[in-house]
Amino acid sequence: MLIRPLDADTTHGTTHDTAHDAAHDADRQPYRYRRAELVEPDWRRLPGWHDVTPDQWRSAQWQRAHCVKTIAQLRAVMGDLLEESFYADLERDQLERATMSMLVPPQMLSTMVPATTEAMPAPGPAFTAAFRADAVRRYMLPVFSDRRTDWPSHPFATRDSLHEHDMWVAEGLTHRYPTKVLAELLSTCPQYCGHCTRMDLVGNSTPVVPKLKFDLKPVDRLDRMIAYLRNSPEVRDVVVSGGDVANMPWKNLEAFLDRLLEIENIRDVRLATKALMGLPQHWLQRDVVDGVARVARTARRRGVNLAIHTHVNAAQSVTPLVAEATLAMLDAGVRDVRNQGVLMRGVNAEVEDLLDLCFRLQDGAMITPYYFYMCDMIPFSEHWRVSLARAQELQHGIMGYLPGFATPRIVCDVPFVGKRWVHQQHAYDRVRGISEWTKNYRTSIEVGDDEALRRTHPYYDPIDTLPAQGQAWWQENVELERVEALASRQAAASRAAAAAQA
Repeated sequence: MLIRPLDADTTHGTTHDTAHDAAHDADRQPYRYRRAELVEPDWRRLPGWHDVTPDQWRSAQWQRAHCVKTIAQLRAVMGDLLEESFYADLERDQLERATMSMLVPPQMLSTMVPATTEAMPAPGPAFTAAFRADAVRRYMLPVFSDRRTDWPSHPFATRDSLHEHDMWVAEGLTHRYPTKVLAELLSTCPQYCGHCTRMDLVGNSTPVVPKLKFDLKPVDRLDRMIAYLRNSPEVRDVVVSGGDVANMPWKNLEAFLDRLLEIENIRDVRLATKALMGLPQHWLQRDVVDGVARVARTARRRGVNLAIHTHVNAAQSVTPLVAEATLAMLDAGVRDVRNQGVLMRGVNAEVEDLLDLCFRLQDGAMITPYYFYMCDMIPFSEHWRVSLARAQELQHGIMGYLPGFATPRIVCDVPFVGKRWVHQQHAYDRVRGISEWTKNYRTSIEVGDDEALRRTHPYYDPIDTLPAQGQAWWQENVELERVEALASRQAAASRAAAAAQA
């Protein structure tokens, strides 16, 4: 917890007392660590689940069958807890702003307003206010009033903001770094985050974002990935992702991993799954645990590091079931389970929030805090994104409390560059919110480019975070009509591509 200095108005008003309190405050740390026991929220507090048994709750099949995909399903779970104004706000967002369709597993919905440390708010205004303010709700069930109306999207926001598609060397296989690749095996997840950086491809289409689709059949796509890796001895590290690998039938995932482990140059394999937190029941299934153990034995025999990377953004998401699933993976032989969170305003962009989350992960679930990414520049994400300056402040604020190996790096994923620690910028105009970045390698689309290692690449702060002078500069210098026309053309091109693939 964060210990805030006492306000001077609360002292007795004497010089001696003020000096005494100041000296007392100086003995305190800005953040005071207290170990917190994990508690599973009682799902039965939600009217629609008041009869759900513990056995049902632990069932991955039950969890998947009862995911909330529509406003009507959310109403059925919440009963009289939420006011009508919330549903209207959610519906408008789904129609006008949402880049991801609604998909929330019961496990995740139960962690919203968890009522584990405080009493359950009363139905109606009290619960609605708490639900609106909830960190998990803010990124899993965004509503229209969450988003900015002045700059809902940055003028340079794009659907594939990291240009991963541009760097495909086989369908779904992004070769962005010299020794590492990203293998997108599928385009679905057990849960859809509102801020998903792969919103161009992952999930169902929304009214504002018709999604692209893979062209190839899954078996052909995976064959081409394996063929590329067999012929690319410079690649040693494969992030196996999607989507979320928890949505791939285990026998299919295991078969792909076995083929991957046969390639001599592959030394690191990382399985990317938010479902370790969002649907831990999946990773507790006996066939999955046994399958992970088989893959882990093969990896160890061949000298390959096998790890799981998950995605947790708020301390309240770390529950006993998440810890149990993590321990099952470690016991099965996975070397490490690491967390890659996303830094978001209203969710975790405070020092206290980040440290609470990191300690909950490290102490309660044996998950190593690894990265916090600045939220990417996708459409309608400005209310989540933080400035580079704020990210640097947060990195400074969390230093010194966690073990060095568990102190996460806050990184900026710069288009055409890659991950950079937030203090690595080449230049930074704080007034206009424009930073410049360089890199020391070529991406797969820059082979033979003599300027690749000298070129600088821009990254942009959210405009609403800039000083008045900077905001005025953007208003005066961005040709909004041109930007809007460009965005319309890009959207039309994406819709045409999606239609052609349908």
